[in-house]
Amino acid sequence: MQPRRAGKGLRGRLVVQRRAYRSFFNALLCAVVSGCGTMNGLSCGSGEQRAVQEMVYFGTDTPSGSVTPEDWTRFLTETVTPWFPEGLSVWQASGQWRAASGVMVNEPTYILSLIHPDNATTNKAMQDILSSYKTRFHQEAVLRVSSAVCASL
Repeated sequence: MQPRRAGKGLRGRLVVQRRAYRSFFNALLCAVVSGCGTMNGLSCGSGEQRAVQEMVYFGTDTPSGSVTPEDWTRFLTETVTPWFPEGLSVWQASGQWRAASGVMVNEPTYILSLIHPDNATTNKAMQDILSSYKTRFHQEAVLRVSSAVCASL
């Protein structure tokens, strides 16, 4: 009879462990989901409004050379500024990324920073800007990073 009790005891402990793991993972899942809800439910202070900050990284190497400062200025004037006439910031950086081929690419980069309302119109504008740059300058990729922010003037 002892072996049976030991077996039942082991099975019982396994059931308890599974329940404990399940409870732990359920609690972890709730914490993660509620954390995401907190980010989406960003609470802004008095005089501030919810907005989106975009950081877009435009590499300048092309199959036939590079995007010149004049090319960049023309792109900014013709493509970006009409969508965002309220203002933007741009600076140059040294970028590095892994191409689809697996090759590490180092290239001069322009970083565009925009703060705008979170709506379908501005999201479409951003997609159009990225697509236009890729097409115009034969780019494999353009990195876009969006963050929820509170903004005031």
